Amino acid sequence: MPMKFATILLFGLMTVPLFAQKNKKTAGPLTPEAITSMHAYEDTLGVLSFAMVNDSIEVERFGAAHRLITMLVEALKTENSFNYPFDRLKSISILAPPDSSFRIFSWQLFVNDSTYRYYGAIQMNTPQLVLHPLRDKSLDMERLPTHEVLTPDQWYGSVYYNIRPFDMRGGGRHYMIFGFDAVDFFNRRKILDVLYFDAEGKPFFGAPVFDRGDAPGFTPGETRIILEYTAEASVRLNWDEQYQVILFDHLLPVPSPYYNGMTHVPDGSYEAFQFSKGRWKYIPKIFNDVNLEVPMPEPILDSRKEKDILGKNKKKKGKTP
Repeated sequence: MPMKFATILLFGLMTVPLFAQKNKKTAGPLTPEAITSMHAYEDTLGVLSFAMVNDSIEVERFGAAHRLITMLVEALKTENSFNYPFDRLKSISILAPPDSSFRIFSWQLFVNDSTYRYYGAIQMNTPQLVLHPLRDKSLDMERLPTHEVLTPDQWYGSVYYNIRPFDMRGGGRHYMIFGFDAVDFFNRRKILDVLYFDAEGKPFFGAPVFDRGDAPGFTPGETRIILEYTAEASVRLNWDEQYQVILFDHLLPVPSPYYNGMTHVPDGSYEAFQFSKGRWKYIPKIFNDVNLEVPMPEPILDSRKEKDILGKNKKKKGKTP
């Protein structure tokens, strides 16, 4: 039964009619009638998304996910639906870049303790629906796709939590997208992917924009960055506004306590990518501050020996308290 529902989900989005993007006209305001209709859709989508995440029965979670896909597509067929925010859909990530040229939906389906599936779609900013379904193929990949360019039919599924535009030298506008993949019971992954559109408006994932120079352990031509780490750790991979870099934890390999293999944990230091001349340049260590002395808020014992080991004033001899 789970495999049957998985097949329905994998191909459910592919039945969505895609309209050719023949003009660049963007979505306008929603009519009052459209807003009322979208509110009703959102109410039902909220119930389905809650069941998809929280129902204790696997078949019910799959069923809710299938109905959610169908209803979301119906809602998006509403004229100018791009401008409806879906603020109450807490179980679905909806991100748009600053230029509002598109928005990307992504969400996670918990199958069991060691399996997650991801679903998503890219909606273009047009009055009539232009939708690019995303099919998660991560479970079918024999190795991590760190050097591949992927189509929407070959999507490495994840839930996206941030998006940043940049202009690739000679390649036009690209977008850094930051994602999370729960992988399995023992491990997690953070993904830094690159999204761009060709001249016909078709999306692609991955681009060779990362430059690690001669850093050991890496081969040139990386199209995305994937950090895998133990599920017990918390790992950062995100844009840092203060330092204007993509900041991420440096990970160390350690033996896994759960199986005969290796996993990774952060060691407290950070690496980064900094944008320069159309490429993202690797910085092995972003913070190099070193204290020559152990930091102390204030001295407890000074050279005058007027305080005891607890930092209290010493009693003077010959005087009673």
